[in-house]
Amino acid sequence: MIELSLDNSVRSLLKRGIAQLREADIPSFTLAAELLLLHVLGRNRTWLYAHPEEIIADADAQRFFELMARRAAGEPTQHLTGKQEFWGLEFEVTPDVLIPRPETEHVIEVALDRLALRELRAGRPQKSTGAGLQITDIGTGSGCIAIALAKELPAANFLATDISPAALAVAQRNAQRHAVADRIHFVECNLLALPVGAQHAAPQLGAIPNNARPAFHESRITSHQSRSFDLIASNPPYIGGREAPSLPREVRDHEPHSALFGGEEGYELYADLITQCVQHLKPGGILVLELGHNSLPAVQPLLDATTWTNVGVTNDLAGIPRVLAAERV
Repeated sequence: MIELSLDNSVRSLLKRGIAQLREADIPSFTLAAELLLLHVLGRNRTWLYAHPEEIIADADAQRFFELMARRAAGEPTQHLTGKQEFWGLEFEVTPDVLIPRPETEHVIEVALDRLALRELRAGRPQKSTGAGLQITDIGTGSGCIAIALAKELPAANFLATDISPAALAVAQRNAQRHAVADRIHFVECNLLALPVGAQHAAPQLGAIPNNARPAFHESRITSHQSRSFDLIASNPPYIGGREAPSLPREVRDHEPHSALFGGEEGYELYADLITQCVQHLKPGGILVLELGHNSLPAVQPLLDATTWTNVGVTNDLAGIPRVLAAERV
């Protein structure tokens, strides 16, 4: 049992929590303490700073310091709260999925920009609703890419794949939370190695118990041709195995290795991924890939000029090449 102070005010709890996380060398310790107190109290930040003298019940204070201890031991804040914001949307996260990062929002930006530019070049009005578009998210994890695009393109249809059934369960719950589950069809497979019949089965919707393995439905996409997608987006595993010792313990010890590591160097998966995308993209179809911090020199040459055109690189806010995009010839 954690010994509580006589002063259980908001200000006192925050001050003690911040000090505990600072001493444990936790990054962004002030923000972590705030988020965990907000999570315990079910309040927002405006309330928190408007009520610094509010006395917190002993049970809530006890729970707060239990979470502080777990965060100080290295558990990610997002695993303790069970959520993370991405593209202005709140996503459920668990240890089964990669925690959505701000740099992945560049994938959404580039995908939307490329779709709009394609329509302009063709002399057509921009399809702001995505009507008629078939889009795939490879390695969907929490579903953040597919769901963010589905919210921006409310008439498009989506296929989301992942090798992990546990990740797909989280993604489907997120799709239901954001009311796009009827347009995102989940398939358990490696990259785009779709199972036989994956383009014909209808979805089976409904809530999935946390302790049940879902019977993942297959894509409702009706094209009998292999090249059936207008856009393929992916944030594949791209960290090198040799980098593992240098990763923050929050990442190394708590996030799924299958979503983190792409081989010893980190870029080994891209060759197979791009080869499969060649087979599944329509002529003029768009490929948008997130890159690791040192992946570009190894990945960009895979987009040869006979197969790909309009190749472009987008840097993140730190100036790191983060997104590689191209169009299928």
